[in-house]
Amino acid sequence: MAERLKVYLDTSVISYLEQEDTPEHMAETRLLWQEFRKCPEIYGVYISEVTLDELDKAPRHKAEKFISYLKEIDYHLIRLTGAADSLAEEIIVAGILRRKSYDDCLHIAAAILADCDCIVSWNFKHLVNIKTINGIRSIALARRRRIIDIVSPPALLHYTSDEE
Repeated sequence: MAERLKVYLDTSVISYLEQEDTPEHMAETRLLWQEFRKCPEIYGVYISEVTLDELDKAPRHKAEKFISYLKEIDYHLIRLTGAADSLAEEIIVAGILRRKSYDDCLHIAAAILADCDCIVSWNFKHLVNIKTINGIRSIALARRRRIIDIVSPPALLHYTSDEE
């Protein structure tokens, strides 16, 4: 059996499960969620403490709904350490992201330190773009870590559809 794909979810993926003002993105995210539920042998899903903290900032009824979605899947919780803070700082110093995007830097750091294969996000401004992807690859190489891809949910959906 092939090794599971280690998939880190940033907060945007979970929040788009209930993003009715963008029905196409919501539908694609729900399809991905179905894949996580029905194919745990393919996906190892990871989130971090920063994900939970960000979800907790949503209005109470939404936060409760997000947590109920998380209960539908098996996921691994990444605890943030000083190493994650250090790597987040390195991302800022390298000019990949700015300090005001510190939580995004922590998402990236958590995924790199957990040796994830990819980060899945709807955040095109800070994460799913060439500048960030290339910068993070450079940092991963310099640290002798696994190269990590940053993709949108539809891109990850194509991973399993191509396998069938």
